[in-house]
Amino acid sequence: MTTFHIPDMSCGHCKATVEKAIIVLDPEAHINFDMEARRIALDSVMEVAKVQAALAEAGYPATPV
Repeated sequence: MTTFHIPDMSCGHCKATVEKAIIVLDPEAHINFDMEARRIALDSVMEVAKVQAALAEAGYPATPV
């Protein structure tokens, strides 16, 4: 499981966009959202760099923590 900080994620629309960006690449991914902390905990087979690239492309740059 990898945790990412996504500073621009602040609402339900943001959450949906982040989820879609990840699920398109890994339909089996499990994502736990902490909207208040603007973090996700991701259980996925994707490499961290690929997750970061997908989120950045979706407009939500992320940093692993």
